[in-house]
Amino acid sequence: MGWLTVFLFALFAAGALAMTWAATGAVLVSLRARAILDHPNERSSHATPTPRGAGLALVGVVLAAWLLLAALTDSLGLYGPVFAAALAVAAISWWDDLRGLPALPRLILQACAVAVGMTALPGHGLIFQGLLPAYLDTALAALGWLWFVNLFNFMDGIDGISGVEAAAIGGGLCLVALIGGAGRDAGLYGLIVAAAALGFLPWNWHPARIFLGDVGSVTLGYLLGWLLLGAAAEGYWAAALLLPLYYLADATLTLFSRLRRGEPVWRAHRKHYYQRAIRRGLSHGAVIGAVMALDALLIAAALLSLTGDPGTLAALAVGALSVIGVLWYFRGSSEDY
Repeated sequence: MGWLTVFLFALFAAGALAMTWAATGAVLVSLRARAILDHPNERSSHATPTPRGAGLALVGVVLAAWLLLAALTDSLGLYGPVFAAALAVAAISWWDDLRGLPALPRLILQACAVAVGMTALPGHGLIFQGLLPAYLDTALAALGWLWFVNLFNFMDGIDGISGVEAAAIGGGLCLVALIGGAGRDAGLYGLIVAAAALGFLPWNWHPARIFLGDVGSVTLGYLLGWLLLGAAAEGYWAAALLLPLYYLADATLTLFSRLRRGEPVWRAHRKHYYQRAIRRGLSHGAVIGAVMALDALLIAAALLSLTGDPGTLAALAVGALSVIGVLWYFRGSSEDY
């Protein structure tokens, strides 16, 4: 990697981090003035009313930087519809933050945005590597992306967790792109997300002064899902699975557990594994520290998967065992699941 590429990466990363930090501070002042607050309830992990809507700053910076990058690389015509769809997702999610919306209209818009995104993935192969017919490959990938959009929102339940996860996934995708040869531009898209997430984290670290809100968590799920599917379409399917594996496992296992118990899965709750850890006495810092350590292992496993078949199998085993260990640690000995 030449010095010019290093400089370009550093410039975009520093700019995204600084701009997100400053923009989040400005949004915080505005939200407080307008009393746009997340009030504690029986499902909350915070004790005082806290402004929500920092996603306006984070997502705004990410999309602006992505638009600039796409314009500089002559890919705006290809990726422009995806950016427009992300804006639509952010707009309806912000409306949901302000007024509340039924689940069905939100899901329909998200599905439309996913359909748009499937036409312009960064990669150009099949997500499931030819194991399925093309039409089924596309359908299952779209369904998985729609689930990822929502699970990213579901998992945003304690201070710092989604900022850490977005930084890990974005940074991991950047390393995979550079080391695996997926391309400088794909790496920059991931790096911009990671840097923006790091710029947001000082405001969201426990005790948080501001939350992402749906406008942040839902839109981040959409943007990161697009990048992950693009990496899989380039052939880096194992890395695309490993990087978000903790969020995928916690949210999906919790969903199946609630379905088994006959609970209404569309209602908010506090039954994710990380929430159980908080309820049994672990601090926000201890939980986030465990997530950070796990994410570091998952990034290492994703890079190991680039070495070929033996490395891929070892990477998947390391990733799976690491996630199981953390979920077990979070779960503790309680039986309220």
